[in-house]
Amino acid sequence: MGIESRVHLPEFAAERDFEKFRLKAQAFLRAHLDHAAIRKLRMNVPLTAADLDELERMLAQSGAGGAAEITRAKAASKGLGLFVRSLVGLDREAAKNALAGFLAGKAATANQIEFLNLIVNHLTEHGVMDPALLYESPFTDLTPQGPDGLFDSTQVDLLVAALEHVTAMAAAA
Repeated sequence: MGIESRVHLPEFAAERDFEKFRLKAQAFLRAHLDHAAIRKLRMNVPLTAADLDELERMLAQSGAGGAAEITRAKAASKGLGLFVRSLVGLDREAAKNALAGFLAGKAATANQIEFLNLIVNHLTEHGVMDPALLYESPFTDLTPQGPDGLFDSTQVDLLVAALEHVTAMAAAA
């Protein structure tokens, strides 16, 4: 004869609910990629405060979640623009353009090009990239030192600045 007991884990339930919100919001936003504010995010064009207001209105009316979930998304992602961009990604050409100046006029090795392609792939899928990820797999699969094994310190600084610029473009002006 077994004794049934239930354990209440409010953090787990809240996390599960937030993940449901995130998935519903992602499906809704991806179905509306032609919306001007979402298009700006995907093309790495600066957002205005009005764009952020419109994105918040869209999410609220989508039925994906309520004000509490939207507030949590803004806090967790350091802004609504970054949250939405994380769900819809960055357009591949916009990601390439964000890094274009980095190699302009320089001959690149095959490993350097592959490293930059990994960054473009990440930006296309996730919309933004924390520079710390450059020192993790799959980037360290090319060289254990991450970008430091392929680029000089000035180039690494420029690469980090390019990634920070991409992030900044998802915040309102």
